[in-house]
Amino acid sequence: MKRFVIALTAVLLLCCGYQQVASADGPYHFGFKKSKNGQLPSINEEGFKNVLQKNDAIFLGDTTRKELYLTFDNGYENGFTPKILDVLKEKKVPAIFFLTGHYVKDKPELVTRMVTEGHLVGNHSWSHPDMTQISNEELKKELSRVKEAVSGTTRQQVMSFVRPPRGIFNDRSLAVSRAEGYTSVFWSIAYKDWDVNDQRGADYAYRQVMAQLHPGAVILLHSISRDNTEALGRIIDGARQQGYEFKSLDALQVKTY
Repeated sequence: MKRFVIALTAVLLLCCGYQQVASADGPYHFGFKKSKNGQLPSINEEGFKNVLQKNDAIFLGDTTRKELYLTFDNGYENGFTPKILDVLKEKKVPAIFFLTGHYVKDKPELVTRMVTEGHLVGNHSWSHPDMTQISNEELKKELSRVKEAVSGTTRQQVMSFVRPPRGIFNDRSLAVSRAEGYTSVFWSIAYKDWDVNDQRGADYAYRQVMAQLHPGAVILLHSISRDNTEALGRIIDGARQQGYEFKSLDALQVKTY
């Protein structure tokens, strides 16, 4: 009877709109209040701001400068990365590509091209696990395998940035990554672009990104998106018309929360 009452209470709480609160050490799913009309986004209401600050994680750059940091998540190749690289080369824009082990193994020629053309390669883990659900040693192995694969494939011998898979993290996972020499990178501009079965056209992608522009923005795009690929050139041109400059993530020195 006691177990039944506990279970029934949990169901009623969920039905009434209550959500389970993360424990003191998470896990947390990264989210943020989006920027509108040039106002800055925030993570003040998300419950994990202190965790990011404690571990020197990146969410925003210097919000006093009209600088943008372009980041791509590459879990697998969907045929669009060559075009993305073409646009970045034409527009002379630096970016960072967060790669999984699958991507590095499957597309070494594209990884080499990223580095050769002046972009950074970041760590997105070897097998894309929930970093909060694996041990410290497993987490270290996830990171080291990607770093070793990239350094063995390209001339990039240093890997300084990591993006937790699916944006799931806790204090422990960020601390372990930090101890391994990584800065964890989240984002302040994003939209639902990862669903390849729900692409809405380049105009939609353009509007979604441009509506969120703000100084110091870290932009997250998924390279598997056709919409992103087709809109990228317009996004770059539109941002520059507003006075923004695209910078490499390794030039970021000031973080604002």
